[in-house]
Amino acid sequence: MKPVPHDATSLRRAPVQRRSAERLTRILDACADLLDEVGYDALSTRAVAQRAGVPIGSVYRFFGNKRQMADALAQRNLERYSERVTERLKDERVGDWRAAMDAVLDEYLAMKRTAPGFSLVDFGNQIPVGARHAEPNRRVADRLTDLLSGYLDREPDEDLRRTFLVAVEASDTLVQLAFRVDPEGDEAIIGETRELLRAYLGRVLD
Repeated sequence: MKPVPHDATSLRRAPVQRRSAERLTRILDACADLLDEVGYDALSTRAVAQRAGVPIGSVYRFFGNKRQMADALAQRNLERYSERVTERLKDERVGDWRAAMDAVLDEYLAMKRTAPGFSLVDFGNQIPVGARHAEPNRRVADRLTDLLSGYLDREPDEDLRRTFLVAVEASDTLVQLAFRVDPEGDEAIIGETRELLRAYLGRVLD
């Protein structure tokens, strides 16, 4: 069990001791499981506390409400996603933007299919359900720019940030469509998404 990053902006108080960090991890794990089971509207801090096996006061020590808890889960998802992409690229040839694009898309799809609570929360743009706000996608695009600029030997300037933002927005919309068509993600639509990204990024990164 890996503790949530202590810089999660939704936390009332960051955990200092290992025991406290582990308790926070249990709370977020319980939140993720319950999101899959009952959805966001029926989620409650009391149910999370019971599932995590902690006093309700422990939940309120970190979060004022369930929205803050979902936001912290989204932040943890982004951290774990970044780690997965980084690990995947260790075995790829530096500078290969196609390998980087595949890693970015494949690891997102893997989390969407397997990570508890991810289908509702992902990186923060699904609560309330179906909400589409630019800020989480911009946060993801900025994270990918910082993560991949060195790998691609490109300056993390505004042009590269805009390129990744457009790619993230386009692929996010299409992936959401793929999972509406098929709960496991329609492979034909995912294939079209991959081709669209290759065409767009090839124009910019080749």
